[in-house]
Amino acid sequence: MSEFIDNPLIAGMEEVRRSWGWFLALGILLTLLGVACIAFDVTATFTTVLVFGWMLLIGGIFALVQAFTTGTWSGFFIYLLSALLRGVTGYLLIRYPHIGAESLTIVLASFFIVGGLFRAIGFAMAKFPRWGWAVFSGIVSVVLGVMLLVEFPTSSIWFIGFAIGVDLVFDGVAVSSFATAIHSLPNLRHRTA
Repeated sequence: MSEFIDNPLIAGMEEVRRSWGWFLALGILLTLLGVACIAFDVTATFTTVLVFGWMLLIGGIFALVQAFTTGTWSGFFIYLLSALLRGVTGYLLIRYPHIGAESLTIVLASFFIVGGLFRAIGFAMAKFPRWGWAVFSGIVSVVLGVMLLVEFPTSSIWFIGFAIGVDLVFDGVAVSSFATAIHSLPNLRHRTA
């Protein structure tokens, strides 16, 4: 059993196991934040659009600085174009968050429709084991995309915040489950005697 003492994988797992409380706290925090995003979906939508806009604007400023610090002409124009694209897009999202939310909702709706169709048709043709669930998932994505477009522009006000909230809730539950799973692992270092 002395091979357990020298195994770096087991040493790493013991370190993770000792930190289970931090994982649990993170999971609970993510879940609560997700519930808040679902409850205040309109605020979460516009906050997301504004944060995304500021990130693009700041990235555009850095790209502009990079454009003037490159020594080659080809590098200058690539960074300048990137800076302009990021900066203008970021500014427009910050200046007009409602229109930014509408634009992102249209992009998401088209993604759901096209991705869902490809998934449903592809899995129906391939017929992998339990392919029915994948086809069902694709159909749900298509229906969700169509619903977003039918309810547009009203759906653009709440959908992004709601989707982020749902994602945070499921991520929080997954991290909490991981924390409880690693906490229940046996302590292998003490079993080496």
